[in-house]
Amino acid sequence: MQLEQEPKSERIDIRTTPRVKRALQDAATVSSKTVSEFLLDSALTKAAEVLADRRLFLLDDEQWGSFMAALDAPPQPMPRLEKLLKEPSVLEKAATP
Repeated sequence: MQLEQEPKSERIDIRTTPRVKRALQDAATVSSKTVSEFLLDSALTKAAEVLADRRLFLLDDEQWGSFMAALDAPPQPMPRLEKLLKEPSVLEKAATP
């Protein structure tokens, strides 16, 4: 992620205990970073992991086959859903005199 080229106009404030602050300072020092750099790097790494879990799904051959079969299968009839979609909505009912 190219953060260095973007102007830094936003601020994030957090409150913590002295012990947590000291641990973050120590970790930043060992990493040759400022506390801000350490926090941003750590947070962005975690954010990428969290978002990847919601965007990228790795499947083995058997799982891929099952997935493709499910996509290729004809849709199952859903009579309750069909009935719901044919009924006027709550807003449509309220608009009727």
